[in-house]
Amino acid sequence: MFYDLTVVQFSKMLNNLSAILAKGEDFADVKKIEMSVLLNSRLAADQFNLIRQVQIACDTAKLSVARLTGQQDSAPKHEDNETTVAELQTRITSVIGYLATFKADDFVGAHTRKITHHRWNDKYLTGHDFLLEHAIPNVHFHITTAYSILRHNGVEVGKKDYLGAMSFKS
Repeated sequence: MFYDLTVVQFSKMLNNLSAILAKGEDFADVKKIEMSVLLNSRLAADQFNLIRQVQIACDTAKLSVARLTGQQDSAPKHEDNETTVAELQTRITSVIGYLATFKADDFVGAHTRKITHHRWNDKYLTGHDFLLEHAIPNVHFHITTAYSILRHNGVEVGKKDYLGAMSFKS
């Protein structure tokens, strides 16, 4: 289940984020707005801008999978220097490609693996708790915030854009 909740779901959500960014770029073109205005927009003065939201969503997805599988050193490094949608799209694509290298078997033992973070003052979470309390909510928080920044600025995105394709059965 860890594979489905991380690799499969994070990849889906990053693809949705990519599509939402593309809609933002189309909106900027139609409205004759510099895309940099949208990329540097934020919902609150003390909150990260759109660029940083995308960067953190990508980082959380890749680093969560790396930590859960015990492969922390395998995650691609990003310099956090993106300034355009094209550069953000490249980052998203890179992370989705990285996630695609994992298989369900890579998560054996993830449930009880001790996950640490430099901000946690020598404390740790089990893989189970890390997944439920940090990884999943954090990825969704930053993608939701990126979505909300664009929506707040008038980009016509809705819940279907955020959720993406669903696995309906008939």
